[in-house]
Amino acid sequence: MTEILRVEHLNKTFHLHAIDRTVVSLRDVSFTVRRGDHLALAGSSGAGKSSLLRCLYRTYLPDSGTVRLTLADGPRELTTLSDRHMARLRGREFGYVSQFLQAPPRVGPLELVTQAARRRGLRHDPAVAVAKDSLTRLGIDEALWDMDCAVLSGGERQRVNLAAGTVSPPQLLLLDEPVSALDPANREKALALIETLRAQDVTVVAVYHDMQIIRRLANRVLVLADGRTIAEGNPTDVLGQHIDALEEVSL
Repeated sequence: MTEILRVEHLNKTFHLHAIDRTVVSLRDVSFTVRRGDHLALAGSSGAGKSSLLRCLYRTYLPDSGTVRLTLADGPRELTTLSDRHMARLRGREFGYVSQFLQAPPRVGPLELVTQAARRRGLRHDPAVAVAKDSLTRLGIDEALWDMDCAVLSGGERQRVNLAAGTVSPPQLLLLDEPVSALDPANREKALALIETLRAQDVTVVAVYHDMQIIRRLANRVLVLADGRTIAEGNPTDVLGQHIDALEEVSL
């Protein structure tokens, strides 16, 4: 299958100026992701999972290493692209869903998700239609569609964020704990929506803290510990062999 993402020898450190201390977040991380893969990143808190996603999305610039995204017209090395070029790629070519919704003031869920669909190339009317469908599938009541996102509950905001990330989905989607704030019923709606991405050939790299979700959704898992890759492979084979690295994770 077509390679979508290749990460080689990625390193990232942070310098805490207040205490004059350097923290190593990622250490020589390498992996590849192919079209339609659902790669789960697993590991205890502080293992480097979210830092890795942010380096892929280039909200963090790695200290060294390469991140190559394959597009229709050829590969792009993301670590060296200009900020303007990266801004054009984000949203249209690949997306990022964090745990927390960051919406402009006085923007409602329908407008926010419609804007996401427009960035992915849809005209206005089709964008509105798919936005309504996505919000409905995730259980966002129609009475909330035009309300300021700032007044929504945490779970509602997380579902709106997921709707914006998955509407007319890009070829690569990065998910950082996309269901962490959801009750069981709405979590199931969100997981069911994420499951449909594979049928659309969407490639997913995701952070989850629940091993049952990884077993359900992922065809591959990458286990991190102290910023290093310690295992990679089929979730069934890998997870049972690395319980120590997953001690803070729900099994």
